[in-house]
Parts: sequence; structure tokens; C-alpha cells
Amino acid sequence: MGALVTLDLPEDSPMLGLPWIITFGPLGDTEEWEPVVCGPYERQHALALAETVVAEEQLMAVVEPLLPAVSTEEIRSEIAAAQIAAEDEVAQVDDADLYGDFEDTIDDELEAAAEDQPEPLPPPTEAELRAGFGRIAARLTGGTS
Repeated sequence: MGALVTLDLPEDSPMLGLPWIITFGPLGDTEEWEPVVCGPYERQHALALAETVVAEEQLMAVVEPLLPAVSTEEIRSEIAAAQIAAEDEVAQVDDADLYGDFEDTIDDELEAAAEDQPEPLPPPTEAELRAGFGRIAARLTGGTS
């Protein structure tokens, strides 16, 4: 069983109505391959697809809203934030080495999380996904759905 990561949002969050993407990648450091990004989907479809895939594979799936940038300044700001986060992550990993093996810790956490996981949602059908694409397109182009 893999791992699913997503935002925990309140039911009235405006982010719930945004398009969502799924990024699938290796669960640990033993495999190295480029992550696969899928979407956009409606949030419930993205969650169901990700849950189905990680239930059968040793993968990490990150489900997150697709936040369209409308200016070069926004894009530059996102790039800067990602670079700072990467630097912080490297520093945290370096600090973790002082206190033990990160792999042992993450394995224990994944095993504990697997015991608490409910059954994954059934994946949406192709027709449901296509209907979701239509609703996303309508929202992005100013239509209603």
C-alpha cells in the first residue's frame, strides 16, 4: 500500500471548487523516476483515483489544487517558494541524520497509517471524469456548472 497526501480543508473552502491534480512518485529513496502528474480533475475524482492507485502500488500520491497563476510575478513567487522549501527540506534531512535513520521512522509511520486507512473510494468512470472535465472547463472559462 502506498501513501496519499492532500490538504485538509474546511467544507466551505473556495479551494474545493478548483481543479485538482495528482502527482504520483516513488514512495521511498530506493526508486528513482520522474513523478507523473495527472489532471486536472474535480477534487473527489482526484482523491478516488489516487486512493485506488496507491492501494495497489507502493507509490506516493499528492493530490493538490491547481492554482492558475495570472502573472509572471505570481509564477516567480511560486518558484521562489519552491526553492526555499527545497532548501528547508535538505536542512531537515541533514538534521534528521543526527537523530537516527529517517527510513526507519517513515516505515513505522506508514505502517501505522496503513492500519487506520478506510477502504479507498471506487474510481470514477470515464463518463464521470469527462463530465468533471466539462465542469472544470466551464469554471475556467467563466461559465457556470
